Amino acid sequence: MAHSMRNRLHTARGVRVAMVVLVSSVAGPAGAQHGTTGEWRVQGGDSGYTRYAPLDQINADTVNDLDIVWRRPPVDASLRARWPELLYSNNLRSTPAMIDGVLYASNGIGIVEAFDPATGETIWVQDLPFLGDETPRGTANRGVGYWEDARGSARRILSVRPPYLLATDPDTGRLIPDFGDGGKVDLRVYADTSELIDYRVISPPLVVRDVVILGSLMDDHPEVKEQRPGYVRAYDVRTGERRWTWSPIPKPGEPGVETWLDDSWEYSGTSNVWTMMSADEELGLVYLPTGAPTNDMYGGHRPGNNLYANSLICVRADTGERVWHFQMVHHDLWDYDNNVAPILMDITVDGRPIKAVVQLTKQAMAYVFDRVTGEPVWPIVERPVPGSKTPGEWTSPTQPFPTKPAPFDVHGISVDSLVDFTPELREEAIEIAASYAMGDIFTPPSIRGDGDGDRKGTLQLPGVVGGAEWGGAGFDPETGMLYVPSVTGTFGADLRPGNPDRMNVRYTRGLREMIPGPQGLPLLKPPYGRITAIDMNTGDHVWMVPNGDGPRDHPAIADLDLPRLGQPGRAMTLLTKSLLFVSEGDPSMIRTPPGGGPGAGKGFRAYDKASGEVVWETTLPAGSTGSPITYMHAGKQYIVVPVGSQTGGGEWVALALR
Repeated sequence: MAHSMRNRLHTARGVRVAMVVLVSSVAGPAGAQHGTTGEWRVQGGDSGYTRYAPLDQINADTVNDLDIVWRRPPVDASLRARWPELLYSNNLRSTPAMIDGVLYASNGIGIVEAFDPATGETIWVQDLPFLGDETPRGTANRGVGYWEDARGSARRILSVRPPYLLATDPDTGRLIPDFGDGGKVDLRVYADTSELIDYRVISPPLVVRDVVILGSLMDDHPEVKEQRPGYVRAYDVRTGERRWTWSPIPKPGEPGVETWLDDSWEYSGTSNVWTMMSADEELGLVYLPTGAPTNDMYGGHRPGNNLYANSLICVRADTGERVWHFQMVHHDLWDYDNNVAPILMDITVDGRPIKAVVQLTKQAMAYVFDRVTGEPVWPIVERPVPGSKTPGEWTSPTQPFPTKPAPFDVHGISVDSLVDFTPELREEAIEIAASYAMGDIFTPPSIRGDGDGDRKGTLQLPGVVGGAEWGGAGFDPETGMLYVPSVTGTFGADLRPGNPDRMNVRYTRGLREMIPGPQGLPLLKPPYGRITAIDMNTGDHVWMVPNGDGPRDHPAIADLDLPRLGQPGRAMTLLTKSLLFVSEGDPSMIRTPPGGGPGAGKGFRAYDKASGEVVWETTLPAGSTGSPITYMHAGKQYIVVPVGSQTGGGEWVALALR
């Protein structure tokens, strides 16, 4: 690291205390934990994942002067020189943290890099002595965690490069020797077994008070029904000692075990937290969004509602004790794992102030709770849903639906849902859909080849990429407005018999095709990507607009002069005092519905928060692959977006006013 860059780093720390006094006055309502103070210390902007910053140098009057001011590759040149054969994915999903005048991010192979917020110039690259000379493998994850003590005298960056949880000195990039074993904790070590268990993760550590909390990635379509639970674990931020472990699969004597019929708790697993978690640091509460149990599209071997899969669970940060829970999907058959960090917000409903938490879902519903008690803010009712025709399957007769807010994307699919730009396209869409079962939301998957042999499965809507996506939404604490990007996209939910030579599940997921519509257009009516503004004080939708052009220039419909059709991608949100920024999401982010059109995913726009009108837009060098951030540095506001594509390498792109 250059000597001048070291001086700049220490100077930034020296003025931090004074700057906190200056910027705290723009940090939002007193007592709220929403928004940043000119920095961006958490992947979601704050521990409540509002993705909001009360900054306004870039506003409706100045945004047209926004331009790219620096670009940074996903792996520092020093690492490429050290390992000439180094490989990394174009899918750079790493959102930087901006802390004390420095940007910190997990790079393209999961090593932390520190760089200058004004130039993108390297300050340091994490020193990991255990890597040795052999070319390492790895991938970017979604970010890092940060901790400092009450006086700011002890600080550390918390990151994961599997299989280790690492504590790094923010000033030097070196591991902190008194944390775990020389700065690292082996995450393959679990309390319930002496074996080393493979560990993977993509989401950043959550730091709450004096613990750092981790979920995990797991195989959600395994070949056997016996799987490990998706444990959530907490470690002491100072020592690395494991403080607690929470299991989403209850055991005998624990609440919820009765929802695993035929003792299926004994061998069932996953139900892991793979996406981001959120926390109320003042209350000391953590909110865990869990995924599907083993496996995610057939559950005949796990009869019952299967708590605590597909749930929002509130636990105490210091002990892991469960405080309350709510299950969004009973006995999941749709891969409807909770994929979005819970969003914490303070709202006023019918004159009553409420500390709320909102869980957005793939099924395009927003479940709103009092985050202290778990009581729904508006009633959530159990409604009948279709049953399964798959032999041996168990289905819940009902699923929970919020009465408010209304769904923010389309529920269920029928002939009336199919594209109808022209009569010819409509007929072709009907012919394509005829090979699939259709029905209301929660219509179960079906067996490929069932019936007359031509059946290819069930058209599921919302699909596995549909409704809300892991980029989340933006919440404005000053107005109570929530801005939710979503995808309207179906897929073929099909099952095939399990291979008895290597499986003991009767059925397992099939091809799960993302189905092209007529002439390569989407199969459904637009918009294919949308943004919905919801007033969280009333639960009412205020506006909805398509996000992006979509395929309106397709030769089959170009002469129709259609309005924006919306881009079917995993959009990312950034909210400021006056503007809503939304990207489109690059197709490299895995299983994006087809039909987006040329240049799919590269658009980046600023919307008027009150109306949804586009006030500025640009085309990025590649599509967004991670969440954008904004911060103030040396009197200038910046926006940084992680981008990448299927054909080009990832990078961080910074924008500021010219």
